[in-house]
Amino acid sequence: MYTIETAHISDSPELLALQKLAFIQTAEIEGYEILPLQQTVEDVEMAFQENIILKAVLDGKIVGAVRAQADTGTCHISRLMVHPDHQNKGIGKSLMSEVEAIFKNTRFELFTASINIGNIRFYEKLGYRVFKTGMLPGIESHFAFMEK
Repeated sequence: MYTIETAHISDSPELLALQKLAFIQTAEIEGYEILPLQQTVEDVEMAFQENIILKAVLDGKIVGAVRAQADTGTCHISRLMVHPDHQNKGIGKSLMSEVEAIFKNTRFELFTASINIGNIRFYEKLGYRVFKTGMLPGIESHFAFMEK
């Protein structure tokens, strides 16, 4: 059984390796190399400055993670990832539930590629809804912005 824990900056190399594994599927759907595949260990380390990063650990290995940061009443969720071998086992749902427990009584917002219907369905099952679509500066993809 996996546990949900707070990640530490020393986890950055393992988080980056997981990120590259988890986001390769998204890059294949979108048809180009997305930002999570271009990041470095230093980029992940910098994310700890502004985010709470949670990790799912199974047998001493990180098999899932998510980032969250709150400002002005909204918790922004990003980089939800689960190792491809461990998807569809409730890990992503558990990570999201833990973020929501930490930031109680807060509006939650995230975005995912509009083309990634599987991600959109996953978030909808958790109670999120699309409130707008659009692009981000310097990124080729169209996104669905979701809230709860």
